[in-house]
Amino acid sequence: MKVTFLGTGTSTGVPMIGCKCAVCTSNDPKDRRLRTAAFIESGETNILIDIGPDFRQQMLRENISKLDAVLITHEHNDHIAALDEVRAFNFLQQKSMPVYSSERVQKNLLERFSYVFKENPYPGSPRIDLVEINAEDSFQIADISIQPIEYMHGRMPVLGFRIKDFTYLTDFKSISEAELEKVKGTKILAISSIHHRPHHSHICLPEALELIEQLQPEQAYIIHISHWMGKDADIAPTLPSNVALAWDGLQVEI
Repeated sequence: MKVTFLGTGTSTGVPMIGCKCAVCTSNDPKDRRLRTAAFIESGETNILIDIGPDFRQQMLRENISKLDAVLITHEHNDHIAALDEVRAFNFLQQKSMPVYSSERVQKNLLERFSYVFKENPYPGSPRIDLVEINAEDSFQIADISIQPIEYMHGRMPVLGFRIKDFTYLTDFKSISEAELEKVKGTKILAISSIHHRPHHSHICLPEALELIEQLQPEQAYIIHISHWMGKDADIAPTLPSNVALAWDGLQVEI
């Protein structure tokens, strides 16, 4: 299985519009971050985690022409804004796109993209099949088995996903012991941390490192990074040997 980090930035992306800080003006490609999303390939099946506003650019950059399903972690704009763009894959594949999310997220999608789900939608509108998932039940997409993991993004429940020995936890603040048990034993962990200071709905870098130390994955990647984190070249040398800031386009074999 291969994981591609399509985007590793927080909701504003990096560089942020109008910002002239050292990170936003950096020429290092590792400091240029589209909104956070990941692409999973098993060899038979291709799955996307989250479909934010940079989806089209991410698909073109990675030359992706096959997509079997979309997993949605939660309904914030930087994770769902480009749902309409799945119509390109509708045209290519001549079938509807399954979109997996919690019941709460489904209600939000039905409201925000109401034109898609009308009884007689406008010709050319995306064709989407909503599939409800929950934290209790694992599910299967073709040859890929997926275990949802529920945690909190401030006061909002979010679903992360464990796929084999890879666990993906974006927009992370806290987690119950019961849900943390699902993460234990993970070899590759992707976990969000926007910067160094405490935040009301995200863990900061010291908190992320503490959790990584507790879980002991072989390798951990920090995602959903803001410009306040600092330049990759400055932060990377300060991290433990099994921790790195992820970057756009990074590919990991599981």
